Amino acid sequence: MTQQVSGSPFLKPFFLKTPVRVVSPLRQRRHTLPASEFRNLTPQDAISVFEIEREAFVSVSGECPLTLDEVLNFLSQCPELSLGWFEEGQLVAFIIGSGWDKERLSQEAMTQHVPDTPTVHIHVLSVHRHCRQQGKGSILLWRYLQYLRCMPGLRRALLICEDFLVPFYLKAGFKEKGPSAISVSNMHFLEMEYTLGGQAYARRNSGC
Repeated sequence: MTQQVSGSPFLKPFFLKTPVRVVSPLRQRRHTLPASEFRNLTPQDAISVFEIEREAFVSVSGECPLTLDEVLNFLSQCPELSLGWFEEGQLVAFIIGSGWDKERLSQEAMTQHVPDTPTVHIHVLSVHRHCRQQGKGSILLWRYLQYLRCMPGLRRALLICEDFLVPFYLKAGFKEKGPSAISVSNMHFLEMEYTLGGQAYARRNSGC
């Protein structure tokens, strides 16, 4: 079969022996990774999570918020309370949370998940070293909090942090609850709370 082709009205048409094949954009993208993707983490992501966490925290405080076993445990028990940011298929930032059933966080909250509770304990937020100072931590935290707003029954999020991180979380809408009862290797923390009441902010592709 031949197809008549003319690139200009001033040129004589010529013929191709094979038809021109047009590939749809959807077909072209089928085998490519999305440039940027937010999704819940799975146990298969645990190694990538731990590597980013270890690099971020050990160099600063000498301690990881979660061990690899604890990462695996939370991603198995409550993957819906995690959120990862992937670029070209690679994890660049993440948050891991779990359920909690008390007014304040205690040492037990560091390793336990209590299902079907109105409180989320945010254990860790971390960004890959090559992606820091780009605002990714703030963006991921915003998306995570709006994601939690879409989940029925959740009323608040709690976390602990060191003094130098308090302004970051205040800017995100958290409020101070006072000194935390939790200590890790003689480090002391402040406990902070974010109220999830109300509807998620309207935004296209919010996922709600």
